[in-house]
Amino acid sequence: MPSGQQARAQASAITPGGWSPGMEPAPGDKVRALFGGHRLSPAQRRIAQYITDHLTEAAFLSITDLAERVGVSQPSVTRFASSLGFSGYPALREALQPLALSAVAGSPDTREETRRNELQAAVDAEIANLESLRRVFADTDRVLEIGRELARSVPLTILGLRISVSLAEYFAYAAKRIHPDVRLVSRGGSVAYDALLQSREAGGTWVLAFAMPRHSNETLAAMRAARSTGLRVALITDVAMGPLVEEADVALTAGTGSRLVFDSYAAPGVLSAALLQAMADADPERTQLRLEKYEQAAEQHDFFLER
Repeated sequence: MPSGQQARAQASAITPGGWSPGMEPAPGDKVRALFGGHRLSPAQRRIAQYITDHLTEAAFLSITDLAERVGVSQPSVTRFASSLGFSGYPALREALQPLALSAVAGSPDTREETRRNELQAAVDAEIANLESLRRVFADTDRVLEIGRELARSVPLTILGLRISVSLAEYFAYAAKRIHPDVRLVSRGGSVAYDALLQSREAGGTWVLAFAMPRHSNETLAAMRAARSTGLRVALITDVAMGPLVEEADVALTAGTGSRLVFDSYAAPGVLSAALLQAMADADPERTQLRLEKYEQAAEQHDFFLER
């Protein structure tokens, strides 16, 4: 009879599927999709991030006001619009305005906002992050494919520095139950490079990196080091664009809660669990055998504690 964890692994196997036509993407997701897939300069990335973060205001700014808010030149704004395929900034603004209006129409009533306390607002923000992740999960094929790639990489390296260590440790701890060789890298510099090089020389093909805000140069350097050794990089982060995303072979995004003094990671945690599930689905027989071994070891451990 399978253990509770084994039963969960069997019952929650991901079913491949595509986007459901009835699910309308949120305005913020549409804006990120508009900017995604384009190689942007640092100044252009700042413009894109400002518009994403301040959509309802930015969509109605003049080119002068937008350039001033972001801290770039007006020609930079024009080049940004052109790089996205628009004839100029007015055409880009025309495309953004319906998205901004739909965001306003779907926002909670202001009086309701005032009745919430800070803790409730923090929970609401996390719910919004989870709703966004839920829309991403409407197409499971990408998560399943990444899970298969990570499952095939032996050893599999998990990278997480500074604030991202906790997420990396969680993933590595769980992954060791279903994967034969998982290696955690939680220190940067030459220590990270040596570990990544050893992983590649041992036959590893992938490293899974976590990068939560504030994003450190150490993480970017470690990702570049991984690429230089021949490893491919899968990234879990909270931003859809920027140098970290550009350095990764594959990037999965999940928003972080930022309403309290320290960030919260409900959506990245669920994304991590989903990726672990995809790894388990990639090799069900290996997963079941390893879970059985862990279950037996746990029972023996409990037996000795009771004596």
